[in-house]
Amino acid sequence: MTPSSLHPLLLPDLVADLPVAVRLQRLQRLVGSLRAHFGCGAVALLKLDGDHLRPVAMAGLASDALGRRFRLADHPRLQAIVRQRGVTCFHHDSPLPDPYDGLIPGHPGAPVPVHDCMGMALDVEGERWGVVTLDSLQVGAFDAQARRDLGELACAIEAAVRVTRLEAEIRALRVSNGAARAATGAPREESELLGQSVAITQLLRELDGVADAELPVLLLGETGVGKELCAHRLHRLSRRAGKPLVHVNCAALPESLAESELFGHARGAFSGAVSERPGRFEAADGGTLFLDEVGELPLAIQAKLLRTLQNGEIQRLGADQPRRVNVRVIAATNRCLRAHVRDGTFRADLYHRLSVYPLQIAPLRERGNDVLLLAGRFLELNRARLGLRSLRLSGDAEDALRRYRWPGNVRELEHVISRAALKAVIRGADRRQIVTLEPGMLDLDGADGLAPPAATDQQTRTSDAPPATLQQRVESCQRQAIRQALDAHHGNWAASARQLGLNASNLHKLARRVGLKA
Repeated sequence: MTPSSLHPLLLPDLVADLPVAVRLQRLQRLVGSLRAHFGCGAVALLKLDGDHLRPVAMAGLASDALGRRFRLADHPRLQAIVRQRGVTCFHHDSPLPDPYDGLIPGHPGAPVPVHDCMGMALDVEGERWGVVTLDSLQVGAFDAQARRDLGELACAIEAAVRVTRLEAEIRALRVSNGAARAATGAPREESELLGQSVAITQLLRELDGVADAELPVLLLGETGVGKELCAHRLHRLSRRAGKPLVHVNCAALPESLAESELFGHARGAFSGAVSERPGRFEAADGGTLFLDEVGELPLAIQAKLLRTLQNGEIQRLGADQPRRVNVRVIAATNRCLRAHVRDGTFRADLYHRLSVYPLQIAPLRERGNDVLLLAGRFLELNRARLGLRSLRLSGDAEDALRRYRWPGNVRELEHVISRAALKAVIRGADRRQIVTLEPGMLDLDGADGLAPPAATDQQTRTSDAPPATLQQRVESCQRQAIRQALDAHHGNWAASARQLGLNASNLHKLARRVGLKA
């Protein structure tokens, strides 16, 4: 296949009006075609975001590589490629470490370092967009002809990137109606939601759709799933992006100070109030107020919060006159507020005001291979923090991450990777070599996080037999089907639900009814 023969392969993708998921696949197909043409071990397309390169599409690299962020100061090869025009080549004897050392899978034994590498900076609309990199485990893989071929393909690669970017900008204009600049700008590290699962893709679509709608949003989900990241994204993509986003942890507010903290107080309102003080609502005027763990607010404060949501007015503690505020409220909780409404600990009218648009955030155990993308992010952060040449997971460690139930979700995963990396260093790992984390370093043997082992046919027959009635026989078959689906999808409930033709929430209800969940 010649370089010119690759161009027609890209044309259908460049002119088609494709769905979002397929647009991302365009770039994935592009790197796959480049890998096949050059016969190399791996190809990566990385976008420049400030001082980092963010992978957009990869072929031939470990599953966690797409979640990594490569800081230019830590990777001299990538830094050289970004700064130079044309094709940059690094041969096997280059003293500069390769950012993908140990990340090309499929080689038994010790991880293999990359031997040859070449790359090229990509420009879109006259600005440096990012880079494309090619890596090989073979010495001398990238000769003069290979470098010429890559140079000839520059226009086709940049065209694919340009079309994908234009589609993203058009979609942002349709969705946000004025917040396109925020949507198309480089995502900040602390506000980026990472994942490719159906659950996270749907969540991002809903967040982008409701971001500029000015409606109150209630974020629901377990501890550690990323509710704060969702709140940041909603604010960043809204027309209020240039105004403050004020975060209030309702669980940390003492009841005696909660009113003053939220609404402010006048001078002399209570002992020690020697001057006037604005509250969090006034601090967020024109912007967004994020009420985290809103279910923890005492009932007395709930009544005043409801009044503010209804008429847009606050009254400082000890003051006579109300004040107008223009604030969008985003609330979050890991509790079932409906249950609290039923037992009288949360006001029904406030619940309905806050939950104009409720968003359920899936736990990590229902996000499939997103766990490896997130692990890649944390591996790269710890590699840089500890000064390691390369930090990777073994195949068995990847399997262990997939099987684990993650009761603490993304926050727990971050702590697991950080602890394992530190253990490896403490135990004497050579920082100049490729450091591989094995399952034993992850400490994932807690009983609360283990995925239930798949039952054998004999165990199923023993635990379910003898079914005396038709209903018991039906439930026995349902249990077995659910177990088999969970086993096939490594405990991923969302994927299992799709296989079984059920809605995910209905599958959870069915599992509880037949005794597979508490």
